Amino acid sequence: MRGPQYPIKLAEEERIALERLIKNPTTTQQIAQRSRLIVLADTGMKHQEIAEQLAIGMNVITLWTKRWLDKINDPIEARLQDSQRSGRAPTITPSQVCQLIALACESPQAQGLPTTHWTHRELAETAISQGIVERISASQVGRILKKKIFNRTESVIG
Repeated sequence: MRGPQYPIKLAEEERIALERLIKNPTTTQQIAQRSRLIVLADTGMKHQEIAEQLAIGMNVITLWTKRWLDKINDPIEARLQDSQRSGRAPTITPSQVCQLIALACESPQAQGLPTTHWTHRELAETAISQGIVERISASQVGRILKKKIFNRTESVIG
């Protein structure tokens, strides 16, 4: 029977640093889980066992063990980060997001509208007319507000 496709052999300093990340309460869940995965892979545990223990897919284990080895010369935390994603650059700045949220917190009547609640379309039109943004769709307003209202950690400008 053959071993793992990307075998992990940690140096003592790497193991200590990973265990420190796992125990640190300020470490994000993603980084902590990736750290656990690498530590478990170093013990010789089979990928199937790691998958069951961490409740993740085998493809995730392959991805992160390969990435760990591919980035061998990078600092430990950098090796555990997501890769840069391609795609369109953000068109709304964090400042504009803040202004949009502030606008949403105001009453529509304060802006001269005859309604008591904002619609995404009205917010988009008002943000454009006030010069907060050059253009924005009602659906983009909705995504921004949803991410902020539910206090999600995802970026709202991407």
